[in-house]
Amino acid sequence: MTEFLWILMSGVMMSMIALVGAVTLALKESTLQKILLPLVALSAGSLIGGAFFHMIPASFEAIDDLVHVNLLVVAGFSAFLLLEQLLHWHHCHRARADCRQPLTYLILIGDGLHNFLGGMAIAGTFLIDIRLGIVSWLAAAAHEVPQELGDFGVLIHGGWSKRNALLLNVLSALTFLAGSLIAYAASFAIDVTWLVPFAAGNFLYIGASDLVPEIKGHASVGMSLVHFAAFAAGLALLFVARTVFVV
Repeated sequence: MTEFLWILMSGVMMSMIALVGAVTLALKESTLQKILLPLVALSAGSLIGGAFFHMIPASFEAIDDLVHVNLLVVAGFSAFLLLEQLLHWHHCHRARADCRQPLTYLILIGDGLHNFLGGMAIAGTFLIDIRLGIVSWLAAAAHEVPQELGDFGVLIHGGWSKRNALLLNVLSALTFLAGSLIAYAASFAIDVTWLVPFAAGNFLYIGASDLVPEIKGHASVGMSLVHFAAFAAGLALLFVARTVFVV
């Protein structure tokens, strides 16, 4: 397939992941919590592994300037910190009963901006190398599943109907596709290789700042070990993927 088709397909598939939130309707709260945090841990490992094992090495090959790459990684990290600071919002990975209507709007706005930037970044990786794009997309998708599960639950608790919550979640996710297509169009006029280290910084921020705190501090040693094992599995999967998708 051409780069455009890969970018289009990945954008549509990422947007459709928003539908996974409907699964929360069929699960008990206790069951959801049991599967959600291990998924969060797995996605944290996948994002951090994707950044260190794939995106940053590919950035050095494409840009060949250590300082420039590091500045772009830091810029990507800082951009998502600034985004969350401005919106006073963080990824709500648990469906908390105390979430109210104002927070639901912030979640939708934050998700829209987050997905738009993510779409641009992932499209940039496809433009560098299709294999790098696939690996980066898989790491990002691993993060989207637990996020969408949690966000859908928050919207329901915030007073939205099930139908509207699902519709708005999908519309918010479609900004990923919009960002992807804009990055592809921009690639004809400007060099978009900077998007790869920028995306690596995004991945590091989400994994280390957003997700890891969700799985820390549990009283049960057993659950802590389960979460760490899931985190390590995410790292291992992305490391092994480097031998499969040599980029």
